[in-house]
Amino acid sequence: MWKCGYTYIITNKRNGTLYIGVSSQLEQRIRQHKNKIYKDSFSAKYNLQHLVRFQAFPTITEAITYEKKIKGRTRAKKLALIEQLNPEWKDLLKMT
Repeated sequence: MWKCGYTYIITNKRNGTLYIGVSSQLEQRIRQHKNKIYKDSFSAKYNLQHLVRFQAFPTITEAITYEKKIKGRTRAKKLALIEQLNPEWKDLLKMT
């Protein structure tokens, strides 16, 4: 079965702690982070709730490959990646 994938970055504030993840259901996954579904997770511990960057891929495998590539970059390159498309660090999935 063909399934797309997303690589995403969430944070707690501008230039704060970063979490890089991958999901085939981006909106659902970010809502899990925002609602702290997994109470003992890294994202819950650091209150990472703001989606500041995401990229879609045709397959989940490609998304995972890109996630690993980003995780291997320096913090400065990760910050530059965010600022490239989201210079104001807006939350790209505001819950209403």
